[in-house]
Amino acid sequence: MPTERFTFAGHDGAELAARLDLPEGQHLATALFAHCFTCSKDIHAARRISARLAGAGIAVLRFDFTGLGHSGGEFENTTFTSNIHDLRRAAEALSDRGMAPSLLVGHSLGGAAALATARSLDSVKAVVTIGAPFDPGHVTANFGDALDRIKTEGAAEVNLGGRPVRIGRDFVEDVQAEGLEGEISKLNRALLVLHAPRDKVVGIENAAEIFGAAKHPKSFVTLDDADHLISGGDDAEYAAEVIAAWAARYLDLRPSAPPPGAPEGVVRVSEANPEGFLQDINAGPRHHALADEPEAYGGTDRGMSPYGFLSAGLGACTSMTIRMYARRKGWPLSHVRVDVSHDKVHAQDAEMAKDAKDAKADKFTRVITLEGDLDADQRSRLLEIADRCPVHRTLEKTSVIVTRAA
Repeated sequence: MPTERFTFAGHDGAELAARLDLPEGQHLATALFAHCFTCSKDIHAARRISARLAGAGIAVLRFDFTGLGHSGGEFENTTFTSNIHDLRRAAEALSDRGMAPSLLVGHSLGGAAALATARSLDSVKAVVTIGAPFDPGHVTANFGDALDRIKTEGAAEVNLGGRPVRIGRDFVEDVQAEGLEGEISKLNRALLVLHAPRDKVVGIENAAEIFGAAKHPKSFVTLDDADHLISGGDDAEYAAEVIAAWAARYLDLRPSAPPPGAPEGVVRVSEANPEGFLQDINAGPRHHALADEPEAYGGTDRGMSPYGFLSAGLGACTSMTIRMYARRKGWPLSHVRVDVSHDKVHAQDAEMAKDAKDAKADKFTRVITLEGDLDADQRSRLLEIADRCPVHRTLEKTSVIVTRAA
């Protein structure tokens, strides 16, 4: 996933730091990601969601709000309203590059900012919130005893997640005065609400209120045992997968013609976890899968193994080939099932000539189940036709394929 460093002027002119994650293939749409309160563009959930969307052909701009991360300006002088203005400036910067965002993704208070901003951005077709508060003033509940000092002294240091952050009075007064119900009810965009029932920072009741205030099309998906920051790898992957699949329903992700020499397009495989074996597999913007290894071999078993995908290709092609033949003949085939298993066998056992004494050959065992009122000759012929499957012919040049009826 190519990533560009990207800067633009925030609400007060300070330079805001951003990363623009780009698809390695065709650019089909653009998303804008707003991070959680006092977080940064580089938290794990933001990186994983961006990577997954980029794999689907959706470029993602994630940036640090004023005074946070690598952005300039003073966070103490920011407000919820200034966050909204920063988000608009980010959208304008993308539009200036011919990449106006069609998707807004907001995490926690960033989700509230996305809801408050969406209607002012004509290019936006869909909005996603993750652990967002219905009442932005909810965030002040995390200030504890410092809230009184902020109101009386104008600013005070607040400990948030083990980090000292200086909060100003303007922020408190602004966020407590902000209401989202009107914006949500008039959103007029597709909305996806993601929230964890055990979120201890922003309670699940917030998701219910956001969902209740919104009009269709709207969707709600639970993040189960995830924490507020979606810090777990499995949780971040799940959220990314859901967002990518959901967004494809509301964004125009139709690719142009496939590249020369690749009539079915390009299948792109990229690491999802460099510390393990998990892989993202994308065949265009609409088809995604995960490849992995079993836990016994150091993987996390969150996807089929490479040989599993090879077996799946053989099984799918076999079933399609049989169906095409039976349809052309008008035979009463009601259902096809193909069970494929893979093994390594000695070349001599496979009756294949090999130079090395202990050379191994790949053996695929294919058990075909044919259902329907077929006679013995028709069944025998369909089993013969299975060997005409194009994937079978590709594999049999270096492999052994054993076929039998169930």
